[in-house]
Amino acid sequence: MLASLKQHDDITPNWLFDPTQGQIVREPLASGAGNWVGAPGLFSDANAVYLTYRYRQPRDQGRGIESRIARSVDGVHFADIWAVHQQELHTSSVERFAMDKTAQGYVLFISYVDPRDNRWRVDRVVADCPENFRVSEREPLFTASDVGLEAVKDPVIVHTDGLSWMFLSGAAVETRSARVTQEQLHMSQDVYTTGLIKSITGVAISRDGIHYEWLGPVLMPSKSGWDAYASRISTVIGNKRGFVAFYDGSASEQENYEERTGVAVSADLIHWTKLSVSQPWLISPHSPGTLRYIDYVQFKETGYFYYEFVRRDGSHELRVNVV
Repeated sequence: MLASLKQHDDITPNWLFDPTQGQIVREPLASGAGNWVGAPGLFSDANAVYLTYRYRQPRDQGRGIESRIARSVDGVHFADIWAVHQQELHTSSVERFAMDKTAQGYVLFISYVDPRDNRWRVDRVVADCPENFRVSEREPLFTASDVGLEAVKDPVIVHTDGLSWMFLSGAAVETRSARVTQEQLHMSQDVYTTGLIKSITGVAISRDGIHYEWLGPVLMPSKSGWDAYASRISTVIGNKRGFVAFYDGSASEQENYEERTGVAVSADLIHWTKLSVSQPWLISPHSPGTLRYIDYVQFKETGYFYYEFVRRDGSHELRVNVV
């Protein structure tokens, strides 16, 4: 795959598949900007595909109000089997979740705004089956303070050579903003909207899939261009040649929530080279081109790409493209 990708440095957007041909998996609760369904996270076993996703409403109506887990036997048609509302977490918003299976059972990693300091954090919940996750039994995985950042969220899990790798979105204060106060950073309850940070990707590593050690940043925004504000890894695909990451990029905080998809490659999951230098690789045809949170799963020898996609009316829907 890497050899193929390296031949496409100047590729036009929407290489890989046509996102307009994807099938709708979930629709937003209402029309118009700020109404989204998406942030997919995928996990599969021999019998089913499991999808974590969340519903979001405009800020004055609650923001990220609910996350769910759904199951599918064909990768396209899903039935919900579990849900958590923001009130159960006492949070102003929930974000992307991730699910995995370990020797201790199924584990769900949840990201949400910490009500104590208004900073995004990630917790974990372990259960014998996905239907039995109880957020009241959650344990902390990473807070923003743990990793020396102003936010940590959106876990993405990759397995290789007996290790589990977790990529996470982080908010790093810019040098020019070093004197800003915590109130300035977090009064909106979403530091990513302030323009006082850069949205980066960091990585953590685990031997048991439960306890992770933070290693540090691995993918930074570009110095200029379409991804100069955010570079958030949303999925990683590996083979014998190396690894390909799809990441969400934006030029400034004005495009927060409306990111588009870029591509980067790596031989070791630590050092990444961006291929989408001049423009994103996947976009929606509808303004402002939002196509984000792409994730991938292989199930019964078929590949499925899931992504959050902006509609003509400004809302976001969840789609799958079978390749």
